Amino acid sequence: MFQHCPWMPKAVLAITIALFSQVSFAQDAPPPAVVSALAEERDLDITVTYNGRLDADSRVSLVAQVSGTLQEVLFEPGDRVDAGQLLFRIDPSLFAAAVAEARGALQSAEAARDVAQLERDRQAELVARDTVAQAVLDNVEAELAAREGDVVRLSAALDRAEINLSYTEIMAPFAGIIGPAAFDAGAFISPQSGALAAMTKLDPIHAEFQVPTASLRDYLENVDAGTASNIAAVTLRLANGTVYDTPGDVDFIDTTVTTGTDSVQMRARFDNPDGRLLDQELVEVTLTAQAGTPELAIPQQAVQRDVQGAFVLVVGEGSVAEQRRVEVGRTSQGFAVITNGLTPGEEVITDGVNKVRLGAPVDAAPAESN
Repeated sequence: MFQHCPWMPKAVLAITIALFSQVSFAQDAPPPAVVSALAEERDLDITVTYNGRLDADSRVSLVAQVSGTLQEVLFEPGDRVDAGQLLFRIDPSLFAAAVAEARGALQSAEAARDVAQLERDRQAELVARDTVAQAVLDNVEAELAAREGDVVRLSAALDRAEINLSYTEIMAPFAGIIGPAAFDAGAFISPQSGALAAMTKLDPIHAEFQVPTASLRDYLENVDAGTASNIAAVTLRLANGTVYDTPGDVDFIDTTVTTGTDSVQMRARFDNPDGRLLDQELVEVTLTAQAGTPELAIPQQAVQRDVQGAFVLVVGEGSVAEQRRVEVGRTSQGFAVITNGLTPGEEVITDGVNKVRLGAPVDAAPAESN
């Protein structure tokens, strides 16, 4: 193809051949592979995002109600325990003996009361026959009242002894996760010993966040109008960017405005059966402020920006890449709402933009096939 000319230096000839080869190779190369998506009408919710913090449904410190030797610790730190599960056992010997003593005293008092009752009945019959003075009956009735008082007092003493005995077994007040024990078996503990362990109930768990008063007004008006809801209205993004898969229900709106920020505290309830959400964890809270209406939208990553504003790359006629200036109204749920510049059904490039040359063909594959 190239013939040597006596006036052309060999070096120039070599460069010319190389440039021609590159142009020829570029013309013969296949079009770059890209991923595309259609501009479509979508119902995209209007959402607002705030910083929030998770708050456990319940948390308690377990404290001994009686003094004694800690006999058993029946859990491991971090265990999930059920409501009513036995966690600690204090030596019950002295308390069981106190119950037996109180029960015996009560039985004696009941027997004395029964005798006093019989004597009262006998004297009442004699008084009715006018064979005994009324004063005698008054005395035996007073004795009966005293014996009945003994029964009440000793019955209460038995109840107290049984309650103290029950305190030797410390149970989980609810289903949750328990922390490490502060004492080992064999230690002497008392109510003054402080917390034996801490328990936290993580299911359900709440997210608390502050909402500007104006935004809250809009949300409440939308709820009243039926275009927003308290149910499944809140989603969470965790610290590592993961979106929690179960939405939460708004279950509390404070009645007091925080004057410094002109905001109101809201709370959303989330099911947390696996304990993935942790007490006091910082999260990003997204509230659905209004249900979506049909709007032209494309994946958010398809929108590019330069000094002139936003644009997208469109797969035009003959699979040729074209630049199109667009106006973005808002973004929601990973999509950009396009208010001007596109029509439904047009195909925009979402991935592989850096491989595209304007006016050159592309090999576009729909996003669903990737």
